[in-house]
Amino acid sequence: MPWKQQGGGGGGPWGGGGNGGGQGPWGGKPSGGGSAGGSGGPPDIEDLIRKGQDRMKSILPGGFGGARGLIIALLLVVIVWLLSGLYRVQPGENGIELLFGRYVNTTQPGLNFWAPWPIGSVQKPNVEKTNQTNIGFRSLGSVGRNDNVRDVAEESLMLTGDQNIIDIDFVVQWRIKNAPNFLFNIRDPQTTVKLAAESSIREIVGQTPLEEVLATKRTEVEAKTRDVLQRIMDDYKAGVFIADVKMQKVDPPQKVIDAFNDVQRARQDKERQQNEAEAYRNDIVPKAKGEASRQLEQAAAYRERLIKEADGEAKRFLSVYEAYKTGKDVTTRRLYLERMQDVLSKSEKVIVDQGQGGGGVMPYLPLPELRKRSQGAAQ
Repeated sequence: MPWKQQGGGGGGPWGGGGNGGGQGPWGGKPSGGGSAGGSGGPPDIEDLIRKGQDRMKSILPGGFGGARGLIIALLLVVIVWLLSGLYRVQPGENGIELLFGRYVNTTQPGLNFWAPWPIGSVQKPNVEKTNQTNIGFRSLGSVGRNDNVRDVAEESLMLTGDQNIIDIDFVVQWRIKNAPNFLFNIRDPQTTVKLAAESSIREIVGQTPLEEVLATKRTEVEAKTRDVLQRIMDDYKAGVFIADVKMQKVDPPQKVIDAFNDVQRARQDKERQQNEAEAYRNDIVPKAKGEASRQLEQAAAYRERLIKEADGEAKRFLSVYEAYKTGKDVTTRRLYLERMQDVLSKSEKVIVDQGQGGGGVMPYLPLPELRKRSQGAAQ
């Protein structure tokens, strides 16, 4: 032994005698059970080792003293070491097998075997989990933006295409699409996605006017940012799929938000008045067009009627003229009578010849009927 023998019974490494001297390593006498007696001292280490050897001898005939026992022990160690190479990949995970730290293979969910440590190792990233990166704010509570957040102005403030300042908070949702690239091509995935997303949205917002970012083209800005960010991740070969980009807060800076709200209200009033004017135009223009069409149709009908009447008068005059040429006196008399009939039929006076009527008898004159008849002739 390398330590100094003390006493006739052979000392242990702590200076006390062995079992032959009747003392344990702390100077007390060991009991038959291998533990300290009534004195409460610690157990005898050498006695415990000896008991373990006796137990192994009972399991392995011949004990550890022979070559057979050593071989069996080595085989057991090798078997246990090989069994440590079994591993299970859970649903949604990929098994990334490494040999001396170098990527070799990707395995799917289930029970698999690979070279045990330290020759081989396995990493199991979750490729179905949706990760979220917040830009412009930090959530102090649950995931996502709510009232319990801290604003990060150096990430959220940016310039628009018309040289206005805007404050944008947004989230990026992403998943692993290539586990080996994700594990070995980028060092810090969250930071990489955050920096690339910040650069992407600044590029898109810098090309878009303020009004379009705030309202009219918000969805388009999100889609373009997602496309640019995905292209950056593919260029990095980061193995990341960008699932979505959502803007949470899009506002002017806090110092000018009141003035901006006034401008927005004025713009809304302008749009409302334009809509009212457009509605009035849509109502009055069809009516005016209809009235114009009706008057044009009436004028055309009146024109046709006048032309036809003039043609009729001309033809009648020509026919009278032909009759006049054949019999001037008769024609003159007939024209005179027709004219007098026409004139007197329009008069409301009734002239009675007293020389005719039968000896002073009062004749019956239906004046209302005569008046109606004269009015009908006038029409």
